[in-house]
Amino acid sequence: MKTFFSLILLATALRAQEIAFDSAPNFLKMPEHIYMGEAAGVATNSKGHVYVYTRTGDAFATTGTSRTFSHGGSRLFEFDQTGKYVGEIGQNSYGFLVAQSVKVDPQDNIWIVDKSSSLVVKFAPDGRVLMPLGRKPEAIFVGARGGGIPGGAGGRGRGGENAPPPGAGSPGDLFNGPSDVAWDAQGNIFISDGFGNARIAKFDKNGKFLKSWGSRGPEQGQFNNPRSLAIDAEGNVYVADAGNQRIQVFDNDGKFKSQITGVGSPAAICISPGAHPFLYASNSNALNSLDHGEIYKMELDGKILGQFGRAGHLMKEFGAVNQIDCRRANELLVGELMNWRVQKITLH
Repeated sequence: MKTFFSLILLATALRAQEIAFDSAPNFLKMPEHIYMGEAAGVATNSKGHVYVYTRTGDAFATTGTSRTFSHGGSRLFEFDQTGKYVGEIGQNSYGFLVAQSVKVDPQDNIWIVDKSSSLVVKFAPDGRVLMPLGRKPEAIFVGARGGGIPGGAGGRGRGGENAPPPGAGSPGDLFNGPSDVAWDAQGNIFISDGFGNARIAKFDKNGKFLKSWGSRGPEQGQFNNPRSLAIDAEGNVYVADAGNQRIQVFDNDGKFKSQITGVGSPAAICISPGAHPFLYASNSNALNSLDHGEIYKMELDGKILGQFGRAGHLMKEFGAVNQIDCRRANELLVGELMNWRVQKITLH
């Protein structure tokens, strides 16, 4: 009996301290007849405008009085700093299939990551397309064996006969289900190519492919569904390696440095700016389960400062958090797939 109670006390001691917080209800105001859908991505710019990349399920595009079939099922909405709806970016875009994440770079350019079209697209602040990375898969592969696509691969993705084997890195910027994007202080672009492949790809600021690292597996430098990226002021790359229940930390060239465990299966991470940055990680992405819903607040070395939230559908509860924006250290925006919403969280 004494041993039993000792185990209970140990489990209680190991549980992270609860952080008190508030959630602003109905922060984002959707216009009439437009619905949020699964809030896969959420990000803010320097003015406080909010961008939400959402899976709407709208498979049709309207032109004039006619409706034409489209494969698109995702939309990118913009709101001002008060949550008022501003407009839509990239409407009926060729690359918008299944939203995965959205980020805003230091120049206020907007980047979307679409896991189904295997595209990462850079938009100017005014919504103009500046640079696409990757290529949308074709229905069938029509290139020559052993070549035909720049980078040396004969195909990839949906059944091309010369496609890389599962888990192998696609060459250059041919992605297979990318999951996130981030940048270092020099403007180098890092993309987690995580759903079909298991690697991190690095490009220069102009989109020139530099290198990639990683393969599928549980060892250091290997990944099992890398879902989210964050980069600190020193250029270190943090990867939410959800399938391996850890966050891996690499230097700017992909050399393994350390790993953070004890935070469940982190599928959304974020590093706040400022003199004292914090690392946030969500453990609430089990779509078929409500067992976990907490978000952890940590030092960059992985020391857990506390946790907040739980699984559920009410305010201050989370359902499948897919992205966290932490431009302000104690004011977070949390995008949820299961609950079709973005919560504005204020930590105490």
